[in-house]
Amino acid sequence: MIYFDHNATSPMLPLARQAWLEATERYLGNPSSPHRLGGRGEAALTAAREQLARYLGCEPGDVVWTSGATESANTVLQHYARRRGPRREVWVSAIEHPAVLAPLGRYFPRAHRLMPVTRAGVVDLDWLHDHLRRARPRLIGLMAANNETGVIQPWAVVRALAREHGVPFFCDATQWVGRLPASGLGECDWVGGSAHKFGGPRGVGFLKCPADTRLEALLVGGPQEEGRRAGTENVPGIVAMMAALERRETALASPDEPGTPGSTPVGLRLAWRERFEEELRQRLPGTVILGAGPTRLWNTVSACLPAADCRQRWVVKLDKLGFAVSTGSACASGREAPSQVVAAMGYAATEASRVLRFSSGWETTPEEWKALLAALARVYREFGVAPSRR
Repeated sequence: MIYFDHNATSPMLPLARQAWLEATERYLGNPSSPHRLGGRGEAALTAAREQLARYLGCEPGDVVWTSGATESANTVLQHYARRRGPRREVWVSAIEHPAVLAPLGRYFPRAHRLMPVTRAGVVDLDWLHDHLRRARPRLIGLMAANNETGVIQPWAVVRALAREHGVPFFCDATQWVGRLPASGLGECDWVGGSAHKFGGPRGVGFLKCPADTRLEALLVGGPQEEGRRAGTENVPGIVAMMAALERRETALASPDEPGTPGSTPVGLRLAWRERFEEELRQRLPGTVILGAGPTRLWNTVSACLPAADCRQRWVVKLDKLGFAVSTGSACASGREAPSQVVAAMGYAATEASRVLRFSSGWETTPEEWKALLAALARVYREFGVAPSRR
């Protein structure tokens, strides 16, 4: 199976797996225990915390280990729901992941606002400037890069704008970390991420918190993580996560790709993606690339393909041909549920039902991109789709 669904989860890197196995043997004790085995585990957590802080650009004490970005987002939103003070709105973009939108609806059901995005899938900065002149929200949330389209959001601009108006800023960096340098993210008040997006294990992540904030813990019990997150820390998982992130950050800092002088690892993979998009539009007339204008992650293509019966979905045909891809809407159960992201960008439900996402990984080869293109062309011929007149 050729895997093009890395934005959902990436296979665990062999070195991360090895780090996990070694850590399970080396760090036997509970890191909160007073004996030497416990101290060894605590030392491993401290080293990992310092390493992540260096990558993000924050203090080690700002880092809290979590089970992943979903827990991190829930922690941030319930923190503001429980704090005393004016009950102002929380603003997040309309294209946030359900890990942000669902807890937003739970904790602020009548006190939130979705910031609109442009047709290209970028948060509307004019809207934000205009509304900040008239109101001060409790929190602003904007993801670093969108999980469906790969469109990179102006999170640094919004962070600076929020700070100017005295508003805390939360950045879901799940799709960013491990694909682009993490440097600078630590300047955000809150940042969440997940290990399994960049080759680490599932069930492990982090939350960067403001240094001067007493976090209202989502999970209570023991005093772990300075009372900010109860529960025995997953030392092997955290060690494996940092092994994977170190590999990705090293690749991102590499001056050029082996055998290809002058091409950065990201630049080379971006060229593969762009070539795929160009040939896809040529071989499947009527194909529209979502978010084609703005800067996007080097690994992500969200394409609205030519019309086809939903019962003969592209994703099913591709699966039979040996390609794992993701669909932009749920149309297998007899009801159409357009993607929130695609709808926020202004696409109709009929268009949303034809959106597929192809997301590569660091180990994806140009030959695999070519094979995917050939498979799409084959499915296109099997459907007998007439070229679009759009």
